Amino acid sequence: MATKKVEIIASPKPAHLVGDGFRVHNFIPSIAGLDMKRMDPFLMLDYNSKYHFNGTEQPRGVGVHPHRGFETVTIAYHGRVQHHDSAGGGGIIGQGDVQWMTAAKGILHKEYHETEWAKTGGIFQMVQLWVNLPSVYKMSCPKYQSIKNSDMQKVDLGENGFIEIIAGEYNGQKGPAFTFSPVHMMNAKLKKDGKASFSFPDDFNTAALVVEGNIIINAEEKAPTDHFVLFENKGEDFTIEATEDSIILIISGMPLNEPIYPHGPFVMNSREEIMQAFEDYNLGRFGYLPD
Repeated sequence: MATKKVEIIASPKPAHLVGDGFRVHNFIPSIAGLDMKRMDPFLMLDYNSKYHFNGTEQPRGVGVHPHRGFETVTIAYHGRVQHHDSAGGGGIIGQGDVQWMTAAKGILHKEYHETEWAKTGGIFQMVQLWVNLPSVYKMSCPKYQSIKNSDMQKVDLGENGFIEIIAGEYNGQKGPAFTFSPVHMMNAKLKKDGKASFSFPDDFNTAALVVEGNIIINAEEKAPTDHFVLFENKGEDFTIEATEDSIILIISGMPLNEPIYPHGPFVMNSREEIMQAFEDYNLGRFGYLPD
């Protein structure tokens, strides 16, 4: 198999606040070359790099807001997040857990630091991805997947470390998340000098985020902590070697190759569908969720 080479290694842009509880660096779509079309089906990637929040009685976060047409995937590396939505979904995700919310035809939700964690504060580190839905599923019913770390399939790499599968598969082992199109999402947790090999179809849009540590890709390209790696759409195989204990988020997805029409919290296939989304939201068709 041919090697899948690195196209871009992007450093984080200055952080900005989403609400008052998420201090994020945006990689998709704000980094040059990482727009929604290039990263299809991954519409957005916000990365809350390690940041210390002081304790507070009023949990920080983002208040009630709508979504339609895609899914939000939140991965917790440090800290605890609480979620509620108008479809009845909700829960707490702790360190190592994932929440996978399918907004589909429309949902209201809010997300904030878990109440007890917020009182003491601490190191907070998260990733949120927006994953596009195929047009045939954009108006399906909302759903919510709470994925505990203990539910994730873990592939033992011996002295190299292990792979923690959220969605898709690695070496024939499958992750627990249900997806509407082929999506692979996993954490490579490698020990110092540990190595792992990956293989995805050449046309899948594939990337890596260095959450912890420092890595070498294909024995030649170096990527430090908090950097984003985009791979070319040529070749299938690549290797990652950790020069210190490292955690690397790997994402790879089949492009939907459908029109992408985003506007604020909605991502549809046309301007008309966006206008309909705003009308439905204003008429209360996304349900009700108290502040």
